[in-house]
Amino acid sequence: MSKETFFPVGPVEQFLPQIGRVVEAGGRELAVFRLSDGRIFAALNQNPHPKGGPLAEGIVSGNYLYDPLYDWKIDLTTGLVQAPDSGQVPMFPVKVEGGQVSIAASALQQV
Repeated sequence: MSKETFFPVGPVEQFLPQIGRVVEAGGRELAVFRLSDGRIFAALNQNPHPKGGPLAEGIVSGNYLYDPLYDWKIDLTTGLVQAPDSGQVPMFPVKVEGGQVSIAASALQQV
């Protein structure tokens, strides 16, 4: 069994709680969010709304991201847009080791 490769994207202290940060990993622009409880999530920095737009500037509350342009509510644990809207944001596995945040390379290649 091969071990998953992860792209390092920065030290955990660079990811402020409840504030999105844009990073590049594997040729993809990602929005990385650190929740108030310390969990970190990475999403493709692209709104699933038909008109698109960035997600990193959204407002984080609990497990949810409220996108900055259309006020869509997105569950950061699943990437699912909440009703009455619909859609899904590609999410990427994140690990934190030794204070370093990294994102799974294989998931980046699938988008």
